[in-house]
Amino acid sequence: MAMPPSTPADDAPHLLVVDDDRRLRVLLSSFLRKNGYRVSVAASAAEARAVLANFEFELIVLDVMMPGESGVSFAKSLRENSDVPILMLTARSETADRVRGLEAGVDDYLGKPYEPQELLLRIASILRRVRAAPPPRPEEGPLRFGPFVFFMERGELRSGEELVRLTDRERDILRLLGATPGATVSREALAGSGGAAQERTVDVQINRLRRKIESDPANPLYLQTARGAGYRLVVDP
Repeated sequence: MAMPPSTPADDAPHLLVVDDDRRLRVLLSSFLRKNGYRVSVAASAAEARAVLANFEFELIVLDVMMPGESGVSFAKSLRENSDVPILMLTARSETADRVRGLEAGVDDYLGKPYEPQELLLRIASILRRVRAAPPPRPEEGPLRFGPFVFFMERGELRSGEELVRLTDRERDILRLLGATPGATVSREALAGSGGAAQERTVDVQINRLRRKIESDPANPLYLQTARGAGYRLVVDP
């Protein structure tokens, strides 16, 4: 049964923990509340949808292995109409689950078993990225490439009048590439504060972005690979 939110502070970030293991739900939600977060919990994807229909969340902590609909499937369906950040919990040895999660649109992953302090750091890092104001570009207009327009300050990508949904990490990557249009940005720079582990997932996130902006992702026109160096965003003159 989904639980109503607890409120350590009225303005504290509201997290949704989705895990079918009741013991872990209780331990994790209690730990997060003690560290200042408001927390709601759900035992399945179906319960999570019911909670999401009634509350807004700053972040979802999602277990990949659940009976019925998996965490990956739930994340993929959620991305059809929401860009709420998702931190996925995976078995440490299951690299394939992590890749599938990133392809489905999750923002970060953490392998089980994990150190509670690392979980807090991952959550804080995601929330900082969401809340951080992008660098101003008062002297320049939005970036245009083909039918797309990317508004750097808002982190908003549009194709004509249609809004293209981006995850937090996809938005970060477009901002980094858009800061120096046409120039190569290294995979290390695109990985941000995630370090070497996050750097290994940049290719997956780039491929996901290409599926959103390229008519032929295998032969990209805008989001190009600089072999052995990184990636570049080719914009209209």
